[in-house]
Amino acid sequence: MAGAKRLVFRGSARADVLAAIDWYMDEGGEALAERFVVALNAAYAHVARHPATGSSRWADALGLGNLRHWSLKPFPYLVFYTEDTERIHIVRVLHGARDIPASLAEPGTEDGREQ
Repeated sequence: MAGAKRLVFRGSARADVLAAIDWYMDEGGEALAERFVVALNAAYAHVARHPATGSSRWADALGLGNLRHWSLKPFPYLVFYTEDTERIHIVRVLHGARDIPASLAEPGTEDGREQ
Protein backbone atom coordinates (compact mmCIF):
# COMPACT_ATOMS: atom_id res chain seq x y z
CA MET A 1 0.00 0.00 0.00
CA ALA A 2 1.81 3.09 -1.23
CA GLY A 3 1.41 5.95 1.21
CA ALA A 4 0.21 3.64 3.94
CA LYS A 5 1.86 3.35 7.32
CA ARG A 6 3.02 0.01 8.66
CA LEU A 7 0.61 -1.67 11.06
CA VAL A 8 1.88 -3.12 14.34
CA PHE A 9 -0.47 -5.32 16.36
CA ARG A 10 -0.53 -5.51 20.15
CA GLY A 11 -1.03 -8.94 21.66
CA SER A 12 -4.37 -7.81 23.10
CA ALA A 13 -5.62 -6.82 19.63
CA ARG A 14 -4.62 -10.20 18.23
CA ALA A 15 -6.46 -11.96 21.06
CA ASP A 16 -9.56 -9.81 20.44
CA VAL A 17 -9.60 -10.74 16.75
CA LEU A 18 -9.12 -14.45 17.37
CA ALA A 19 -11.96 -14.45 19.92
CA ALA A 20 -14.27 -12.64 17.49
CA ILE A 21 -13.44 -15.03 14.64
CA ASP A 22 -14.09 -18.00 16.93
CA TRP A 23 -17.45 -16.53 17.94
CA TYR A 24 -18.51 -15.90 14.33
CA MET A 25 -17.40 -19.41 13.35
CA ASP A 26 -19.44 -20.94 16.17
CA GLU A 27 -22.53 -18.77 15.75
CA GLY A 28 -22.68 -18.16 12.00
CA GLY A 29 -20.24 -20.49 10.31
CA GLU A 30 -17.22 -20.08 8.11
CA ALA A 31 -18.84 -17.69 5.62
CA LEU A 32 -19.72 -15.19 8.35
CA ALA A 33 -16.26 -15.45 9.91
CA GLU A 34 -14.71 -14.83 6.48
CA ARG A 35 -16.88 -11.72 5.98
CA PHE A 36 -15.66 -10.48 9.36
CA VAL A 37 -12.02 -10.97 8.30
CA VAL A 38 -12.64 -9.18 4.97
CA ALA A 39 -14.22 -6.23 6.80
CA LEU A 40 -11.36 -6.20 9.30
CA ASN A 41 -8.74 -6.13 6.54
CA ALA A 42 -10.61 -3.28 4.82
CA ALA A 43 -10.63 -1.35 8.10
CA TYR A 44 -6.91 -1.96 8.58
CA ALA A 45 -6.19 -0.73 5.04
CA HIS A 46 -8.23 2.42 5.63
CA VAL A 47 -6.55 3.16 8.96
CA ALA A 48 -3.09 2.60 7.44
CA ARG A 49 -3.80 5.13 4.68
CA HIS A 50 -5.97 7.63 6.56
CA PRO A 51 -5.27 7.38 10.30
CA ALA A 52 -6.55 10.87 11.10
CA THR A 53 -10.08 9.94 10.00
CA GLY A 54 -10.68 7.75 13.04
CA SER A 55 -12.72 9.08 15.93
CA SER A 56 -10.94 10.37 19.03
CA ARG A 57 -14.10 10.05 21.14
CA TRP A 58 -12.66 7.59 23.66
CA ALA A 59 -9.30 9.35 23.84
CA ASP A 60 -11.07 12.61 24.67
CA ALA A 61 -13.42 10.98 27.19
CA LEU A 62 -10.72 8.94 28.94
CA GLY A 63 -7.68 11.17 28.52
CA LEU A 64 -5.85 8.57 26.43
CA GLY A 65 -3.70 10.81 24.24
CA ASN A 66 -3.80 10.04 20.54
CA LEU A 67 -6.01 6.94 20.70
CA ARG A 68 -8.48 6.73 17.81
CA HIS A 69 -10.98 4.15 16.63
CA TRP A 70 -12.54 3.10 13.35
CA SER A 71 -15.88 1.30 13.08
CA LEU A 72 -15.78 -2.13 11.49
CA LYS A 73 -18.91 -1.92 9.35
CA PRO A 74 -21.18 -3.83 9.08
CA PHE A 75 -19.93 -5.60 12.20
CA PRO A 76 -20.37 -4.08 15.69
CA TYR A 77 -16.63 -3.82 16.37
CA LEU A 78 -14.27 -0.90 16.86
CA VAL A 79 -10.60 -0.97 15.86
CA PHE A 80 -8.61 1.07 18.41
CA TYR A 81 -5.21 2.39 17.37
CA THR A 82 -2.53 4.99 17.96
CA GLU A 83 -0.23 6.59 15.43
CA ASP A 84 3.40 7.61 15.53
CA THR A 85 5.54 9.03 12.73
CA GLU A 86 6.14 5.67 11.04
CA ARG A 87 3.51 3.21 12.26
CA ILE A 88 -0.04 2.58 13.31
CA HIS A 89 -0.32 0.54 16.50
CA ILE A 90 -3.50 -1.56 16.57
CA VAL A 91 -4.25 -1.64 20.30
CA ARG A 92 -7.62 -3.42 20.61
CA VAL A 93 -10.48 -4.68 18.43
CA LEU A 94 -13.53 -4.49 20.68
CA HIS A 95 -17.24 -5.22 20.33
CA GLY A 96 -19.10 -1.92 20.66
CA ALA A 97 -21.33 -3.31 23.43
CA ARG A 98 -18.38 -4.03 25.72
CA ASP A 99 -17.39 -1.76 28.56
CA ILE A 100 -14.93 0.21 26.44
CA PRO A 101 -13.25 2.16 29.29
CA ALA A 102 -12.67 -1.02 31.31
CA SER A 103 -11.43 -2.92 28.25
CA LEU A 104 -8.97 -0.18 27.35
CA ALA A 105 -7.69 -0.17 30.94
CA GLU A 106 -6.95 -3.93 30.93
CA PRO A 107 -3.30 -4.87 31.39
CA GLY A 108 -1.55 -5.45 28.09
CA THR A 109 -3.59 -2.93 26.12
CA GLU A 110 -0.62 -0.60 25.82
CA ASP A 111 2.09 -3.21 26.31
CA GLY A 112 4.30 -1.89 23.54
CA ARG A 113 5.20 -5.31 22.18
CA GLU A 114 5.43 -5.81 18.45
CA GLN A 115 4.15 -9.28 17.68
